[in-house]
Amino acid sequence: MTAVRRAAGLLCAALALLAGAAGQAQATGYRYWSFWEREGGHWTYATQGPSTARPDDGAVQGFRFAVSEDSADASRPRGAADFGTICAGTPAKSGTKRVALVLDFGTASDAPSGETPPARRTMCARVPADAATADALAAVAPPLRYDTNALLCAISGYPQKGCGEQVASGRKPDAHKEKSGGSGGGPSLGLPIGAGAVAVLAGAAVWQYRRRRDDSV
Repeated sequence: MTAVRRAAGLLCAALALLAGAAGQAQATGYRYWSFWEREGGHWTYATQGPSTARPDDGAVQGFRFAVSEDSADASRPRGAADFGTICAGTPAKSGTKRVALVLDFGTASDAPSGETPPARRTMCARVPADAATADALAAVAPPLRYDTNALLCAISGYPQKGCGEQVASGRKPDAHKEKSGGSGGGPSLGLPIGAGAVAVLAGAAVWQYRRRRDDSV
């Protein structure tokens, strides 16, 4: 019975390991506005901030409010994003440029407590030729709010408070969530591996018990 007890002890250890993995499944993320650029019909995470990015005439750029763990986990703007459609009513003008903006205020699950996200909207900003994305955004979606580190906190006054705060991100991703890069994106392997370890050790306990019983016959 010593072998059985030893295997049982290993089994308990595996169960404890599994429970720990389950506790880690509730990851933490940050609630913030992410900034995107439209290239080749796809969204890519912007490599510059809106205050330094200077899009060309005809550019399509997007903002999405969501809870994300990092840029590779960030939710992209949803819906159609075509420059010809968004800026159809804004003709070209010498000395200026047109920037199509997609503003996705996110879902109720990402909203700060007590706030309701506005409906997604598209807007066409006509700004000076040397204007930054932040200038285009300020022209069509005020008021904007920034923190002391120049982090964009609110577009059109949403959200009313908070800026990049850390929150639990254990929710299920929405149907339009995509990855911006990297090889990750699948579910955590912690739970499947833990369950596999439990199954293996349980089998080992039974095998050792039967072996001891057969040797004693």
